[in-house]
Amino acid sequence: MKPAWDQLGSEYASSSSVVVADVDCTVEADLCSEYEVRGYPTIKYWKAGESPEKGSDYSGGRSFEDLKKFVADELEVKCLLADPSGCSEKETEFMGKWKAQPKADVKAQLERLDKMMGSKMTPDLKKWLVQRINVLKQIHDA
Repeated sequence: MKPAWDQLGSEYASSSSVVVADVDCTVEADLCSEYEVRGYPTIKYWKAGESPEKGSDYSGGRSFEDLKKFVADELEVKCLLADPSGCSEKETEFMGKWKAQPKADVKAQLERLDKMMGSKMTPDLKKWLVQRINVLKQIHDA
């Protein structure tokens, strides 16, 4: 699995939204214990605004193709304020609407949407919520 993991790290080395890292639990035992790593290899991931503090356990395939598909589908932020070519039409429209708004309004909307993250909703609505939060965070931090 190590070669696939290293290849994934190389693939996302210049990504602004994905960090691929590894920890040697024989050296960093306290860190591994803190994040509840009990077996090796263990893959943990964090999704902005969604994952528990200690991360979520990945249980998919361990090949490079499986890992890359999971990252591309579930973790990678493709819609960037600086390069909207990866944005859907819906995201582009949302971005255009909110870029002109005062920072205070953007912050208030971001807080409102953040509160909705814990709500039960369909996967499509959850995805759109995450996309809007991503756009607003970029506008707020710009």
